[in-house]
Amino acid sequence: MDEVWHGEVADTFQSHPVTAQRLRFHGAVWDVRSDEVAIGDHVVTRDLVVHPGAVGIIALDNQDRVLLIRQYRHPVAAFLFEPPAGLLDTHKETAWECAQRELAEEAGLRARSWHVLIDFLNSPGGTSETLRCFLARDLDVLPDGREHTGEAEELHLPQAWVPLPEAVGLVLSGAIQNPTATNGILAAAAHQGRDWRDLRPADSPWPVRNWVESLGNVRTPPG
Repeated sequence: MDEVWHGEVADTFQSHPVTAQRLRFHGAVWDVRSDEVAIGDHVVTRDLVVHPGAVGIIALDNQDRVLLIRQYRHPVAAFLFEPPAGLLDTHKETAWECAQRELAEEAGLRARSWHVLIDFLNSPGGTSETLRCFLARDLDVLPDGREHTGEAEELHLPQAWVPLPEAVGLVLSGAIQNPTATNGILAAAAHQGRDWRDLRPADSPWPVRNWVESLGNVRTPPG
């Protein structure tokens, strides 16, 4: 079998037939499902976390410093530095609207300039999570600051403003490992090196999100 790819190097949306599905766990935020998938002459079981998707925001101030928030993450029992981010847990808002809300709620900021920075699949071998990371610039502090609407991990969110080159160094050294932070910081540095000319509008189409949603692999919000 020829294992040299001769086509375009770009992700393509094409599903193998799913012959059966079983819900293993229904959680507060995501579900766990087992699919029987026909791949060639084989039928295999693949477990996946059905995820609502998420957005992240790389906020840069007028000194090209990136905002990072220190937040506790229980699955890894660690305090991680990460950009403002949140789940797409409602169908009443677009990804861009969700990003604007999260920037206000988690950082007490609004931005007058928005672009799509990078799209990525957080862990496509095990979860349907789609993530869109935005670039937010021309920042203003909200008059009343951050709304303390969160609880537990979100109650106290200390902020650090880090020069973008220094943030890149923190990623490369392993000091920062949150995937939205690592992908977003490196993407921002790459875009800056290309004079920001490849940035996409904030309301750009999100084909992979539409595809995953069409498969029923986006967790439906409660209610």
